[in-house]
Amino acid sequence: MLYRFAADALLLVHFGFIAFVILGGLLVLRRRSIAFFHVPAVAWATFILASGRICPLTLVENALRRSAGASGYSESFIEHYLLHVIYPPGLTLAVQVALAIGVLAINATIYMRLMKSRPRGALGGA
Repeated sequence: MLYRFAADALLLVHFGFIAFVILGGLLVLRRRSIAFFHVPAVAWATFILASGRICPLTLVENALRRSAGASGYSESFIEHYLLHVIYPPGLTLAVQVALAIGVLAINATIYMRLMKSRPRGALGGA
């Protein structure tokens, strides 16, 4: 029971991380210091997506589910939980690269808007 709870909690953390990667730039518009956490998160997610690797959180979640007596899943977190909702089944490296480009494009747009609205200087601050 404890392993299943831990796996479910990790799943929520994983969803939260993905939401932060995709939409965290909007938080940066309100509080610029969040950029120091958001930029590395976007870089990590882009690396995982573009390289076709499986996120370590997926591996830990699977291990916890197996310890709870359930079966893990063989595909990535995105393929298992999100891809079926957004895309047809079958995650390929090309789809992952497209997702990485989408993440970068969304966040680059937000950061460019931020830089245009701010006088010259660093992102840090309020």
